Amino acid sequence: MPTLQERIANERRRMRTVRQHMAAGIEQKSSGDATFVPFYIAAADYIDAAMGRLHIQDVRMGDMIREKVETMDGSIEQALGELDERLRGADHHLKLFLAARDELKAKGAEALEHFESAAKTYSDFIASNMGHHGGTTDLSAKLFDLSDWEYMAAITDEEMQREQELYAQVEAALPDNLKHLAG
Repeated sequence: MPTLQERIANERRRMRTVRQHMAAGIEQKSSGDATFVPFYIAAADYIDAAMGRLHIQDVRMGDMIREKVETMDGSIEQALGELDERLRGADHHLKLFLAARDELKAKGAEALEHFESAAKTYSDFIASNMGHHGGTTDLSAKLFDLSDWEYMAAITDEEMQREQELYAQVEAALPDNLKHLAG
């Protein structure tokens, strides 16, 4: 059985892979090719589930830091403020991305261009704003023990199975001209 750290690392690796697959499709452009529709929907469904979990983890991290820190100084307030700002931005961009996914589900190939535009905006935001940031990463490393990390991660076997199933759907839906990306 993989360790907690391995499970989290695998999930984040698959998330990055899905985003990179989607970005490769966007860069190439579907040009109305309907085979991109199920791929983009599978990628968006995966991202929806994964980012929901990652959002919860990041909110918990912020809450736990606030609870555990003995003295709230300017640098801690700044780190937590930046985390909150990133979370608000991620939520805003995710909503727009998922609305484009829903339009793609409803309209099919007709909505590909709009989806690709929204997906590029979302992917660019995630790539430049999310991930590990020194302030909160350093604080959590200093303040958290293994039980804190387990609580924050909140990874159940069912969630891991669902995440892996969604990932397999993305890989299975890759259009022919993106099959070289399958892993």
